[in-house]
Amino acid sequence: MDIIFGRNKKEQLEPVRARVTGKIPSWLQGILLRNGPGMHTVGETKYNHWFDGLALLHSFMIRDGEVYYRSKYLRSDTYNANIEANRIVVSEFGTMAYPDPCKNIFSKAFSYLSHTIPDFTDNCLINIMKCGEDFYATTETNYIRKINPLTLETLEKVDYRKYVAVNLATSHPHYDAAGNVLNIGTSIVDKGKTKYVIFKIPATVPEDRKKGPRPLKHTEVFCSIASCSLLSPSYYHSFGVTENYIVFLEQPFRMDILKMATAYIRGVSWASCLAFHREDKTYIHVIDQRTREPVLTKFYTDPMVVFHHVNAYEEGGCLLFDVIAYEDSSLYELFYLAHLNKDFEENSRLTSVPTLKRFAVPLHVDKNADVGSNLIKLVSTTARALKEKDDRIYCQPELLCEGLELPRINYAHNGKPYRYVYAAEVQWNPIPTKVIKYDLLTKSSLSWGEAHCWPAEPLFVPTPGAQDEDDGIILSAIISTDPQKLPFLLVLDAKTFTELARASVDADMHLDLHGLFIPGASWDAGKQTPARGEQGRSVDHGVAPRT
Repeated sequence: MDIIFGRNKKEQLEPVRARVTGKIPSWLQGILLRNGPGMHTVGETKYNHWFDGLALLHSFMIRDGEVYYRSKYLRSDTYNANIEANRIVVSEFGTMAYPDPCKNIFSKAFSYLSHTIPDFTDNCLINIMKCGEDFYATTETNYIRKINPLTLETLEKVDYRKYVAVNLATSHPHYDAAGNVLNIGTSIVDKGKTKYVIFKIPATVPEDRKKGPRPLKHTEVFCSIASCSLLSPSYYHSFGVTENYIVFLEQPFRMDILKMATAYIRGVSWASCLAFHREDKTYIHVIDQRTREPVLTKFYTDPMVVFHHVNAYEEGGCLLFDVIAYEDSSLYELFYLAHLNKDFEENSRLTSVPTLKRFAVPLHVDKNADVGSNLIKLVSTTARALKEKDDRIYCQPELLCEGLELPRINYAHNGKPYRYVYAAEVQWNPIPTKVIKYDLLTKSSLSWGEAHCWPAEPLFVPTPGAQDEDDGIILSAIISTDPQKLPFLLVLDAKTFTELARASVDADMHLDLHGLFIPGASWDAGKQTPARGEQGRSVDHGVAPRT
């Protein structure tokens, strides 16, 4: 596990040409851009949680059957401050940092006060977001960082709070056909209220074409939902959309705001203020995009923790949505670096199994329906919605499949009926060992796996002009625990799941989280890629010893 999680990774600042075996489809031209934690120690200090590591961007530039790889640490304010101090001085969610232990008591008191409502990190390590013509590295705080997708250079820092009142925001926004961005964030005790704010960023704006983060200046609040608890809002990582609705899960995995306000002075991390309340319910909020108002019917289900929504769509007067659900929050606990050791395999068996579940919500409720009756009449699912005495609706899911995580789909089917889920197969261990294609219609699957190989999130790229949902290829970055096997980019036929090609890279590749593919992206061969046979330059950060 130390090979995968514990060691800091070297940058590959200049593109290095990969060795391609097999044949990459000639139509596949563009850049696969990925993000994830790459540095876990700075000087003599160490992050507590794997999700706290400093963001390392990497890219696979694909052109004419060739692949070039490069990686670069996000030069966030967090990164720069840590490297300059040669220690961790900026707090992450699982690691509380104290910049200057030598401050006098007055300076310390001021520091404690300033952390009451924390100014979160800009270590944007989770995903990549497209906004207009720009690309941003994202995390779950109010900060995003603009990047150059060709060079991986870090550009300006953007604070969502300048445009919309949110302290936290997801790293999994949605995009409509026009490229507009839809996202959701949490506004903590704003004007005495804690609420979830759905906001929209336009893809294009006609004016102001030469100044600043143009579309962001036109961000608008789409809708807001009051938190069930003023001081304990829900944690969430993603949400779902259909053509006419938005679905948001307010789950009993909640942040205690009062504890967070005193975490710094108590010497504990913000993550310690996050707790799963198994006695509570998971509330299902449905927002009508046409009216921008929440549907008044109260829907709920059993307590669960959901990180990733898969897809949602409308059928027969119902809203169906698929999620990867856990029975509790043990997955987050497992990724503390102290648990990622020789006992990891045994520890991982204590976590709940990720399960693909389908929920069905009736969009029009018959008030005369009998108490206890099932309001879902669809033959396509066994999910149920049971009417209760107080007109609340209890939603009981259909269990589709166990052992999947990091789900992706053909995004052209986002918000619409669909058939295929591409994911990492994890089974009883949360570390992916296979890439899987799950057929929701036949309940069957295809998979790719290889000894000592650990795949990242699979990403679907459609064939130009494709008619079938699975007409395309799957891309996944693969790292290996076998020192004799180089990491590589895997290219699969999405229909058959047979390997078409792999591009092996002589570089220190890391296990990443999320990213996107930029089709047709072009770059200056003379400036962005080395000449044939030329070796790229890598950089090892001496500030952080390997562990």
